[in-house]
Amino acid sequence: MNITAGTDPFSLFQSWYDEAVAAEVNDPDAMALATVDAGGMPSVRMVLLKEWAADGFVFYTNYESRKSGELDATAKAAFCIHWKSLRRQVRVVGPVSRVDAARSDAYFASRGRGSRIGAWASAQSRPLDSRDSLAAAVAEVEARFLHDVPRPPHWGGFLIEPQEIEFWADGEHRLHDRFRFTPDAAGGWDVSRLNP
Repeated sequence: MNITAGTDPFSLFQSWYDEAVAAEVNDPDAMALATVDAGGMPSVRMVLLKEWAADGFVFYTNYESRKSGELDATAKAAFCIHWKSLRRQVRVVGPVSRVDAARSDAYFASRGRGSRIGAWASAQSRPLDSRDSLAAAVAEVEARFLHDVPRPPHWGGFLIEPQEIEFWADGEHRLHDRFRFTPDAAGGWDVSRLNP
């Protein structure tokens, strides 16, 4: 099947994502997020993509985690979403910044109570002496917030502003369809078809 790119990568992403929601068994929003440390050593982990619009792609996390430290230090990231059932992937590279507090508050309020409690209880990426210690931290947070659970100050979103968005669709005999979008000087997008 021959895939065409169009001129708007966010429109194409939305179309592919909608198909992935119908086709993927679990987490069509799961993406492999890559960061680098001060020495240039890369690190990658799965996170969930929660928003996208013309300004970029947003995910949420603990600001005291390893990934956040690396993002704050370098202000650069890349991610790849792979939809195995559709045999497609999207790769994004660009600068990173924290989203504003109001945006983080709005998303945090949409999460389930257990996830909001977990954001307070987990000292993400730091050593944990036992599962019992984590359970005790959860119980303490549950007792402190009997009703509403506000967003912790150490938790929020990051925006990846794409300098490059690449779409890849599997093709017969490895003759894949690949398109790379890069921002142009007029505020639009240049699109190139790439060799597979």
